Amino acid sequence: MPTPGPAAAASAVDPEAILGRQAARESAARTYARSLPIVPVRAQGMTVEGADGRRYLDCLSGAGSLALGHNHPVALQAIRELLDSGAPLHVLDLATPVKDAFTTELFASLPEEFARDARIQFCGPAGTDAVEAALKLVRTATGRSGLLAFTGAYHGMTAGALAAGGDRAAGLGGASGRPVRLPFPYDYRCPFGLGGPEAARIAARWTESLLADPKGGVEPAAGMIVEPVQGEGGVLPAPDGWLREMRRISAAHGIPLIVDEVQTGVGRTGAFWAVQHSGVVPDVMVVSKAVGGSLPLAAVVYRGELDVWAPGAHAGTFRGNQLAMAAGAATLRFVREERLAERAAALGERMLAGLRALHCLLPAMGDVRGRGLMLGVEIVDPEADADPLGARPAAPGLAAAVRQEALRRGLIVELGGRHDSVLRLLPPLTMTDEQAETVLERLGEAVHAASAAHRGLPPARAGEYR
Repeated sequence: MPTPGPAAAASAVDPEAILGRQAARESAARTYARSLPIVPVRAQGMTVEGADGRRYLDCLSGAGSLALGHNHPVALQAIRELLDSGAPLHVLDLATPVKDAFTTELFASLPEEFARDARIQFCGPAGTDAVEAALKLVRTATGRSGLLAFTGAYHGMTAGALAAGGDRAAGLGGASGRPVRLPFPYDYRCPFGLGGPEAARIAARWTESLLADPKGGVEPAAGMIVEPVQGEGGVLPAPDGWLREMRRISAAHGIPLIVDEVQTGVGRTGAFWAVQHSGVVPDVMVVSKAVGGSLPLAAVVYRGELDVWAPGAHAGTFRGNQLAMAAGAATLRFVREERLAERAAALGERMLAGLRALHCLLPAMGDVRGRGLMLGVEIVDPEADADPLGARPAAPGLAAAVRQEALRRGLIVELGGRHDSVLRLLPPLTMTDEQAETVLERLGEAVHAASAAHRGLPPARAGEYR
């Protein structure tokens, strides 16, 4: 009897049974599976097909890992060629042609001044592993233990990364080794009641004053860690001038600047690395997600003078992921050769314009923002009073309803932000113009439908908003 093909096998899948077994077997910590109760069986580019036959446009992209979307031919070819070559798949940190090709391609993508004397440390395959390695690196190099981090930050889910993050509810790991928390600019909910360039200037001034104050209570810092765009924090792009000030201040105090490019890297924000928008040259860069071409890979790249580790001072059994390096090198090359960062910048601007047009029609969309194809929509209570800056209270329940309405319409989005009230869009860099228009249409309909239900109104026809 012939073996059933993929289509026949998929048709035999019982999604409800699978979801039921997942709920019974997997930990209470599962997240996406709760809000996105689908069972993907096939995927190509931006399209995901569930076991029930429904198709979705994926604006989650593996939390930003799929720069080229699902099953891109470039990544698949690199994986198949390596599998067919007989090359070892697991090599610890031994030198191989595959690793050499990946490192060469990665270094070619870095800012020239940074790459000239850079070193790379491969570590465990997740971004949080690379953050831990970066923190350990700067503490070893400086002999200090303090850390400067920012409000709204997210750097991962291991103990040191949690401590650097801004979410006290994220887990017990965040309770140890707390850093000095500095203000990250947030125009819509400005902590200084100002917003705009003046708020960014004051935030920088506060940081400079605190570090210069001999009685400021700041432990000597081994590093300052910052995201060029806060993702989990609510899609908040760091103002370029403010980021340049952080570089100036950290350099003046001899504090290594760590830039977390785990989610922002590989063209996502309209530059190959988000830090390039500001012209800042960091001391340490943390990379993961898209650099593995859809497979697990993480690394720390840093200035040579920080390379004071003894042999074996930092390791990881799976730091030599040959498949990920092959797929990653192919992905980095494709993004560079096809100028996908420039494409993300142009398409992102058009999508921002479309979101702003919807914002004028849908009062539940309190703010829209982003950079390149890293976009956010903050959902608010449209009936509540606004603060002096015009910001209304966050509406996490309404945001969750919008996410579900989007899923009903075949659109996968996720939430983030301070109160889980920011719709986050991370589509692949290969998204077409037609797909971008469909995303905007479905998102607008979802916001309207959820808002109408919130207000007890009947749904309007497609494309009509009240």
